[in-house]
Amino acid sequence: MYDEETTRLNGFAERLDELLKCLNVEATQEEIAKIESQMAAPDFWNNPESAQSSVQKLKGLKTTITGPEKLRAELEDAQALVELAQEEGEESMGTEITEELEELEEKLIEVEMSSLLGDPRDQKNAIVNIHPGAGGTESCDWASMLYRMIVRFCERREYKVDVLDYQPGEEAGLKSAAIEVSGPMAYGYLKSEAGVHRLVRISPFDAQGRRHTSFAAVEVLTEIDKNIEIEVREEDLKMDVFRASGAGGQHVNKTSSAVRLTHSPTGIVVSCQMERSQHRNREHAIAMLKAKLYDIEMQKKAAELEEQRDGQQEVAWGSQIRSYVMHPYQMIKDHRTNVEVGNVEKIMDGYLEPFIEGYLKWRLEQKSN
Repeated sequence: MYDEETTRLNGFAERLDELLKCLNVEATQEEIAKIESQMAAPDFWNNPESAQSSVQKLKGLKTTITGPEKLRAELEDAQALVELAQEEGEESMGTEITEELEELEEKLIEVEMSSLLGDPRDQKNAIVNIHPGAGGTESCDWASMLYRMIVRFCERREYKVDVLDYQPGEEAGLKSAAIEVSGPMAYGYLKSEAGVHRLVRISPFDAQGRRHTSFAAVEVLTEIDKNIEIEVREEDLKMDVFRASGAGGQHVNKTSSAVRLTHSPTGIVVSCQMERSQHRNREHAIAMLKAKLYDIEMQKKAAELEEQRDGQQEVAWGSQIRSYVMHPYQMIKDHRTNVEVGNVEKIMDGYLEPFIEGYLKWRLEQKSN
């Protein structure tokens, strides 16, 4: 009785032990002590930006080790519960134990993912852009499904989501959308979604009920530090204004307050309609443009332009990072990591953790090779 549950728990414990070895807990504790010593100095807050950066770093370091330590205690409690149920032959505890193991597995995945976020940009907020590709109305609808999936993921994590731009499709779905996501490790978790996403399903827009393949692109950009200078010359900008047309009737204005900027040297186009003020929308659009320019510069410096800008590939067959098959069977597969999930509905409702974890591990392997 409960042999399978015991095996699962032992597997969780082994994964956690392996993670703790990689984390080098002693070195992390020494760094925490060093920062806390600096914070005790009377002149620590004389430079607010530097102080805030140190506070954020301290928070991240503490999370790195407190999460695994807390999980270890919970695993030990669960093992004791299973042993007790085995000794007393309590079959009635089966449901409780199963639920406990499911919760522990989710927490373990979370801890493993957090340990893989080592890029300084991972802690930043993110800007996410979504565009339909080949497929017409079907692709516009697919883009709106991806939009919902990402927003639901953010809601599950209690991230703040601001709609910067939302252009509805002519018949259904969306032509383009941009959101700003604020919260701990927002960019680190969402960067796995950058690229072309492919959908195979029976189209609800096809009267003959035929199977269709659609594509949509997701671009994920990191928020830029205020101390990083990105030059954008006024003479390089073309500004158009238009009336906002928000998602689901939200953010709709009767005046032409929405702003679209075109950057002549690069051809980059950004739009914002979240504010009722044209001036504020222009400020947000400039910030989005700078984020795109910064992203391009970072890719050049890292010599990873093609790999990093998956979201800028042709949005069509052969360039997808992930396929979502809803007919004739149900399966989602990430082509970079080979992670497969059969519960399509759960993923589309924002449960992206299996793909995020797989991506972070894959990136780590890529760097080490």
